[in-house]
Amino acid sequence: SKTKSKPLTPAERLAEMRRKIDGGKFRMLNEQLYTTTGDSAFSTFQSDPELFDVYHQGFREMADKWPTNPLDTFIDYVKRHPKAVVADFGCGDARLAESVSNKVHSFDLVSRKSHVTACNIADVPLKDSRVDIAVYCLALMGTSVREYVREVYRVLKPGGVLKVAEVKSRFESESLGGIEGFVQTLRKMGFDCKHKDERNKMFVLFEFVKSSRKPQKVGPIEFKACEYKRR
Repeated sequence: SKTKSKPLTPAERLAEMRRKIDGGKFRMLNEQLYTTTGDSAFSTFQSDPELFDVYHQGFREMADKWPTNPLDTFIDYVKRHPKAVVADFGCGDARLAESVSNKVHSFDLVSRKSHVTACNIADVPLKDSRVDIAVYCLALMGTSVREYVREVYRVLKPGGVLKVAEVKSRFESESLGGIEGFVQTLRKMGFDCKHKDERNKMFVLFEFVKSSRKPQKVGPIEFKACEYKRR
């Protein structure tokens, strides 16, 4: 016969309820971030910064279950280029900046740490051609992706490197044309793909280099939204 599990204490019950509520909020926020503009996301999180905490707590819990986190790969890469100036777009809890000795500009919708700048990442407070390495780790969200890529092009030095990690299933949008379609679109926007790694079941990692070509006009870049299952 099954042994009955010990009833939860009131404190444990409360913690469990809180987890469920936060899990629901995380999914709702996630959906919102994938379907709004950078401006809209920025004003939402600025008006209620606690939402940022809920979102990133949910994200951290999820990331803890992954066999590998693409951010670790990018941290290793940056460590091999200690003199490089880095920009981390959609930095979350700014783990990249805290893991390396480089000069890192960290940007996200809310600043919870003194070295993070709160802004819409389509419009960051950096002058043109100032950055050696730009990082977009699972941060190409919402309907302003084209504008985010343009902003990266603006702040990167000629020959600068753009590192992108994205969830594999998001490339399945018809208008994007899969992984190859994404590479071709970025090529038109002035980036050459030097390396792409599709070995991971969940993520694709890219290394682009800013070329000297003049960027062409492109339509909006539409990824598939990423739906996280109920926890």
